[in-house]
Amino acid sequence: MVSRCRVYAEANCIFFPRKVTFEKQWFYLDNVIGHSYGTTFEVTNGGSLQPKKKKEEPTSETKEAGTDNRNIIDDGKSQKLTQDDIKALKDKGIKGEEIVQQLIENSTTFRDKTEFAQDKYIKKKKKKYEAIVTVVKPSTRILSIMYYAREPGKINHMRYDTLAQMLTLGNVRAGNKMIVMETCAGLVLGAMMERMGGFGSIIQLYPGGGPVRAATACFGFPKSFLSGLYDFPLNKVDSLLNGTFSAEMLSSEPKDSASVEESNGTLEEKQTSEQENEDSVAEAQESHHPPEQETMEIVSQDPEYKEPKERGSKKDYIQEKQRRQEEQRKRHLEAAALLRERNSDGLIVASRFHPTPLLLSLLDFVAPSRPFVVYCQYKEPLLECYTKLRERGGVINLRLSETWLRNYQVLPDRSHPKLLMSGGGGYLLSGFTVAMDNLKADPSLKSNAGTLESHTTEEPAAKKRKCPESDS
Repeated sequence: MVSRCRVYAEANCIFFPRKVTFEKQWFYLDNVIGHSYGTTFEVTNGGSLQPKKKKEEPTSETKEAGTDNRNIIDDGKSQKLTQDDIKALKDKGIKGEEIVQQLIENSTTFRDKTEFAQDKYIKKKKKKYEAIVTVVKPSTRILSIMYYAREPGKINHMRYDTLAQMLTLGNVRAGNKMIVMETCAGLVLGAMMERMGGFGSIIQLYPGGGPVRAATACFGFPKSFLSGLYDFPLNKVDSLLNGTFSAEMLSSEPKDSASVEESNGTLEEKQTSEQENEDSVAEAQESHHPPEQETMEIVSQDPEYKEPKERGSKKDYIQEKQRRQEEQRKRHLEAAALLRERNSDGLIVASRFHPTPLLLSLLDFVAPSRPFVVYCQYKEPLLECYTKLRERGGVINLRLSETWLRNYQVLPDRSHPKLLMSGGGGYLLSGFTVAMDNLKADPSLKSNAGTLESHTTEEPAAKKRKCPESDS
């Protein structure tokens, strides 16, 4: 069932009617609550959604269709209805189905088209004039396709099939302890959490003030999924590797978790302080605003807006801020303890930074015989990373790959590959970790091994033949 918080995820769980604009169509999502996923709605007058009733489509036997399209000439005169007539039908409130039906009836060449051409014509007109919305459950495939089509820059131009390859090569499964470093708006993190199903632990390394999880929030995971999610600042990794990390280093850094809360759809702390200043200014100018304007300003405020009496004192706000900072500090210490064990089951890197220094430092936290995957939009940084790994050692089965994707149209009697395809979806560098060879670490052992090899390569001396003793 569609819950209220899931519906208003993009609106920060605002619980009053909110207009949503999608594909040049605006509507309200109030009537969606209570229906199951996959329900199709029709946008009626006023922007309200009503469940669409299924109608029986006419069978192929009742259709009048031609044998071929050779005599059809596209001169723009086959349609009797003009744009003004169609606009007048829309103004009268006629539904899209009726408009499509009238377009079919007023077309002089529709009956001469083949059955396939008629279906294509109807599908095209329905897409243009029918306002239909289908509510689907958020998933990795849907969100990755949406981000790649709408805002590919936010996910570093990672295509959805490349993301699927990352999850497979990284052996992401329930019960694992994974490390992820990504700057893809939390899409890779959300895909890993969905595949793990709330079992296991994920340690996210983030640059800057806090992790960005805008795409992760769109999945709508329950709170049980978040119990195994940890985050750790990337600038403290070197101190953790050197053994100089301590709890005082976390207390010395600025305790501002606003970026984390902002990415999860909550109110930013800075906005609260600014709002208090704005309220003081508004109180000074209270006599200059009419009552109607005051109500409009209150409605346009955030959902956590409270009047000065309800908001509480500044002391309570500071205490709440300190409590959240202390919780974040404890989670960072727990993440550091997990990283110190150096037995992670996998590593996934998908960031806008150069992958070589990231991978060389983060591989120390991965246990032997475990996979790692690095994504980059360009292959040149991965080639450099490949060379550095070969020089360093400790990895096997290095593979630099690029997936090739082409969509196919699968329809009766007309299945074929589509003409347009994606030019590229990024590159992947994958491999497995192995225990570092002790011979490389100790040169004395290497020299001893060399002498041992020289002895083993020498052929043994031929055995002397025993002469039989004579009786004399």
